[in-house]
Amino acid sequence: MIPHDYSRRAFLKVTSAVAGSIPLLSVSLVSGQSDEIARPLIAYVGTYTSPLQNMRDTQVDLPPGNGRGIHLFQVDRATGAMTPCGLHEMGTSPSALAFNETRTHLYSANETERIGDKEAGSVSAFAIHPAEGTLELLNTVSSGGKGPAHLSVHPSGRFVLVANYFGGSVAVLPILADGSLGDATDIQEDAGKVGPTTATNAPAGSFAFSGHDQPHAHMIEADPAGRFVLHVDLGLDQIYVWKFDDKKGVLTPNAPPAVALPPGDGPRHFHFHPNGRWLYSLQEEGSTIVLFDYDSATGRLNSRQTISSLPPGFAGSNFCSGILVSADGRFVYAGNRLHDSIGIFSVGETGELSFVGEEWTRGNYPRSFSFSPTGKFLYSCNQRGDNIAVFRVDQKSGSLNFTGHYTPVGNPSSIVFLDLARHR
Repeated sequence: MIPHDYSRRAFLKVTSAVAGSIPLLSVSLVSGQSDEIARPLIAYVGTYTSPLQNMRDTQVDLPPGNGRGIHLFQVDRATGAMTPCGLHEMGTSPSALAFNETRTHLYSANETERIGDKEAGSVSAFAIHPAEGTLELLNTVSSGGKGPAHLSVHPSGRFVLVANYFGGSVAVLPILADGSLGDATDIQEDAGKVGPTTATNAPAGSFAFSGHDQPHAHMIEADPAGRFVLHVDLGLDQIYVWKFDDKKGVLTPNAPPAVALPPGDGPRHFHFHPNGRWLYSLQEEGSTIVLFDYDSATGRLNSRQTISSLPPGFAGSNFCSGILVSADGRFVYAGNRLHDSIGIFSVGETGELSFVGEEWTRGNYPRSFSFSPTGKFLYSCNQRGDNIAVFRVDQKSGSLNFTGHYTPVGNPSSIVFLDLARHR
């Protein structure tokens, strides 16, 4: 574990407001105010803060990262607009964020390759102020590998799962009684044959190449029941399935231990359908979505459909980013970087997808996107555009309509929401 005083000095400086330019949260109860007005909806935005991490997904030189850590915003529930209300400064690229189930704590994967003299990234634990939503650092521990790109909280609430992109490994971190993190209870390193630099299903004329040089664990998450844990390795073109001991925090290979995607396609992110029986995997370099049937009793995956994440007839280079299923299970959304769009797909009765349309993200390189808690709005983190664009979701057609709201944020990577009217 990283010493508490070291992590506080080296990684974090807390500011509830910046030089008077960022207004403090106003949460006092006023006569006639509704609870929703008195207790705001807060957005937390993870960013890239270092030059190295701003260049992770590209082969060309880029300027240093412009993010300053975890940025806080108050969200207008009616319009979706965001107003800055705080900042938790970090110089370690807190690029991925995840809450525990009760929304009392926030965890960040800090996408660096080195902590002091050690080659490793880190994960930080924060307590959330129940009235204001501000963050208090509890501790920072090693992620068990280099460049952690994703993390999630196991449904048991007892462990944080982290995928180390540069290290090609995954780790299990125990959550202690006060919400802080302990040292890893398990670390598993990916090994195998790296896929080709040309994706099997790449669009015509594509030169997309980003991760087939070594193993790259890119995402990790438990299935809805928490019995199995899945993680993708982009470089090995595999989705791994692990049996999970939620008492000891130990991963055991399932039988079979993994399912292969087409060589070079590069699985990046996945999302379960609300019914828990279908899983949609997004391939970064192949620009495809693959539908898998998922057996929750055995943890087995069987592919059934492959569809492009791009509009029909597209040619050229594209890097996929994130994928989400709407809460009602009727639509799937897929992020396309370079094409800078979010593809929209309807879900059929058997889970198969049909292309509905696309929406321009109003910014360069949409690294991820998220829905507001009600599902009324979608927020696109346009990494190289240094902004977050807000779209209203038509929940009947699935279409996205730009609201006209841009929020400036340097190198935004992820966004999560906390409704203080619901979680206290």
